[in-house]
Amino acid sequence: MVIAVRNSFSTRLASTAAAVEGLFARLLDATPLADEIARPARLIEAMRHASLGGGKRLRPFLVVESAALFDVPAERALMAAAALECVHCYSLAHDDLPAMDDSDLRRGRPAVHRAFDEATAILAGDALLTLAFDVISRDEVHPNAEVRVALSRLLARTAGIGGMAGGQMLDLEGEGRFGAAAPPDIAQLQAMKTGTLLRFACVAGALLGEAPSEAREALDIYGRAFGEAFQIADDLLDVEGDAVALGKTTGQDAAAGKATSVSVLGIAGARARLAELTARADAALDRFGARADLLRDAARFVVERKS
Repeated sequence: MVIAVRNSFSTRLASTAAAVEGLFARLLDATPLADEIARPARLIEAMRHASLGGGKRLRPFLVVESAALFDVPAERALMAAAALECVHCYSLAHDDLPAMDDSDLRRGRPAVHRAFDEATAILAGDALLTLAFDVISRDEVHPNAEVRVALSRLLARTAGIGGMAGGQMLDLEGEGRFGAAAPPDIAQLQAMKTGTLLRFACVAGALLGEAPSEAREALDIYGRAFGEAFQIADDLLDVEGDAVALGKTTGQDAAAGKATSVSVLGIAGARARLAELTARADAALDRFGARADLLRDAARFVVERKS
């Protein structure tokens, strides 16, 4: 039974990735829209490099599968998923910059600033972030404008001061970029920097489905546990993983002197915490029964992944 579920999960993850890839390609078509003077070709090319041809599309998968619990049409969920992935891809393009994590590789290819240049990478990230709000506010996402506003507000808070951008600042402060390094609250930092996008992906499905508050709260609990587990697994991979399999440089956290889950808990402690979080994520989905099996398997995938 476990093998069958995992095969189903792998198939669904791949099909969602393909659907998002196709949608991204259409959104980034270089043909100017009727109300636009032009779309600079170099900017479009850099945006495509940042967002196409790689990645598991785990965040879009979570949007689609959480929305499926409430019978949301797949085309609506995919639009919301594409908006979220725009934010994710923008963050990667900016995180790789020399002023941030200074990474040369992303998804097995040159980072955007290496494939192009720093200025183009910054603008490509800016354009992807703004495209996210163009997409999430479109009528195709949901016929109810109040739902689109709720999604837009949540996505803005997810990406902003109290979310991903704020978490990145806490990370830089913890490195001592602006003076004496102060050990950060790792749980808070990681919940903001990494977990918030994954949490949004889960809650977005409930918003799209106009689900009752109890269902949204259950997916919020699942999303929080999932996000923390994802980051701990990522920290473990940075220590134990293979750069070729990961498609990015390993050992950077230790080299930069960053505090991580592994540096705080140790490898054994981090793995024990992963087991706790997997159990919490699983329990949060009890109200949805077997319909949530793919979400359960997604949590196990995060814990066991090698890349």
